[in-house]
Amino acid sequence: MLFRNRRGFLRGANTLAAEEFTVLINAQNVKKLQAGRMKVEIHPSRESAGRAAAEAAAAALAEIAAAQDAIAVIFATGASQIPTLAALTAMQSVPWKRVTGFHMDEYVGLPVGHPGSFRRYLRERLTANVTMQAFHEIDGNTPDPQRAAREYGEALRSAHPQLCLLGIGENGHLAFNDPPVADFNDPLDAKVVQLDAQCREQQLAEGWFPTIDDVPTAAITLTIPTLMRVPRLIASVPGARKAAIVRRTIEEPVSISCPATILRTHPDVTVFLDSDSASLVHL
Repeated sequence: MLFRNRRGFLRGANTLAAEEFTVLINAQNVKKLQAGRMKVEIHPSRESAGRAAAEAAAAALAEIAAAQDAIAVIFATGASQIPTLAALTAMQSVPWKRVTGFHMDEYVGLPVGHPGSFRRYLRERLTANVTMQAFHEIDGNTPDPQRAAREYGEALRSAHPQLCLLGIGENGHLAFNDPPVADFNDPLDAKVVQLDAQCREQQLAEGWFPTIDDVPTAAITLTIPTLMRVPRLIASVPGARKAAIVRRTIEEPVSISCPATILRTHPDVTVFLDSDSASLVHL
């Protein structure tokens, strides 16, 4: 069954016209949609969505490995990525020893041993489980975060990452590009940002911090153009708390009020949902 709905929106510095919105529904357990260029898959559960995202990542890595020696990948963190990383690191066929890893963001001033540290998260869920060529961590404890952001961005650009595993925040952020600081034309590769209230509340709700006062107010993040330059994007976005932002990502005009809407313009992106995160999508 096929539906199309054309929508036109004003263009601006951080607003783009929406492309045709397409919905494809099959008779199996997995529903497939397309909005603009963005492909969406809806799976029955969080675990099955994570496995599907991991299988897509493994297939992409195999293609990259067949075409070149060096492989560079950007990894996301957070509760949404746990099923995907668990499934991916269990796959014996992935050429991990050829993979150089980067991550999307890190809090400023948070000790690496803190449960909310993204460096700790990736050490426990990625690098402790597979042997990689290298993994470059963002140093959020440096006395000069601006310099750390600049140098990390330079290292990432030199590596030419071919794959990015990402999520979408409850406020629509990609990495830590919350709506107040998101810029679709950002001249920087990485930058220091202040986190908005909804972003900090999400970190609290996911259990990484005991109180809102414990959630850091600043972070180093890759910028949106940096993410959009990566040829292949695979987004894992499960859970009922993501339902509202998933609907906005698919249906709203492309603008920084919901930064994730820019994904609809990427030439090769797939978003993996479960039934909870897709519950508000108009099929």
